Amino acid sequence: MDLIHVRAVSPPDLTERVVALLADNPSVLNLIVQPGVARNPDGDAISCDVLTGGANAVLRGMREVRLDQLGSIVVEPVDMAFSGRGGSGGGEEPGPLARAPVWEQVEARIRADARYPPSFYLYLVVAGLIGSVGIVTNSQILIVGAMVVGPEYGAIVSIALGIDRGERRTIRRGLRALGAGLLLTVLVTFLFSLLIRGFGLQSQAFEAGLRPVSDLINTPNFFSVAVATLAGVVGIVSLTEARTSALLGVFISVTTIPAAAAIAVSVAFTSWQEAWGSLVQLLVNIVVLVAVGTGTLRCQRAIWRRVALRRQGPGGPG
Repeated sequence: MDLIHVRAVSPPDLTERVVALLADNPSVLNLIVQPGVARNPDGDAISCDVLTGGANAVLRGMREVRLDQLGSIVVEPVDMAFSGRGGSGGGEEPGPLARAPVWEQVEARIRADARYPPSFYLYLVVAGLIGSVGIVTNSQILIVGAMVVGPEYGAIVSIALGIDRGERRTIRRGLRALGAGLLLTVLVTFLFSLLIRGFGLQSQAFEAGLRPVSDLINTPNFFSVAVATLAGVVGIVSLTEARTSALLGVFISVTTIPAAAAIAVSVAFTSWQEAWGSLVQLLVNIVVLVAVGTGTLRCQRAIWRRVALRRQGPGGPG
C-alpha cells in the first residue's frame, strides 16, 4: 500500500471546505481535524494519509482553494502502513494510478538540488580536478569518480523543470549557476594542469600522445548524443520514481565534468583541437540533457494525465 502523509494548517474560515474536499475523496484515509491547535501559522490542524493514486488530485484540490497560500501544506512519505481500507481506498482498486508520480514530491526533489550554495561550486571544482588527474594519467576510474562527485546534473534538471513549468527565474538561476560553476571549474583545473605540466607530472603515455581517455572525451559523435539522450530519459524517470541507483548510473553516463576538465587540460598542454572537441562535447551534453529532460517531464505528465482521465473522467488528477 503506497501512501503519503499530508499535514496542513487551515484558516478557520477555510477548514470546512478543505475537510469536505478530503472527506469526499475515497483515496483519503485517517483524516484528523484539530480546531485551533496550530500556531505559526495559526489555525486548524488537518492531517490525513492519501493513496498515491489519488494524491495528485487531492493536492491539486487543496491548492485550488489556496490552502498553500492562506495556510500551509506539508507532504511526507509513508514507509509502512497497515489498514483494512488501504488496498482500495474504500472504493475501486487504483490500478495503474497506484504507481503514478506525486508531482509535488517530484518537483520538490528537483528543487532541492536546484540550490547553489558555495559547496555546489566546491564540488564542481573538486570533480574537475579529479577529472584532470584521470586525463593526464589515463585513468578511467578517476574519470568515473569525477562524474559521481560533480553536482551539475541537479542544475541541468532544474533548468528542464523551469522550461516545463515556464519559470524564467528557475531557468536563469540554473543557467547562471551552471555557467559560473563550469567556468570556475575550467579556470581552476587549467591552473592545476599548468602545475602538472610545469613539474612534468603527467604520465609518459600522455606525454607521448597516447591519450585514450581524453580522446574519448574530446571526440563528440553520434554516440555522445545517444548516451546523453538515454541518460536524460532515465534521469527524469529515476527522479519521478525516486530510484537512487538509476540516478547514480546517470551521473556516470554524462560527459559534462570530464569535458570541462578536458578543456582545461588541453589548453594547458596547448592541444587546441582537443580543447575545441571537449567544448563541443560539453555543450552537446548540456543541451541534449536539458531538451530531453524537458520532453520527458512533459511526456510523463501527459501519460499519467491520460491514465487518470480514462479511469476517473475529466476531473482526474494530472
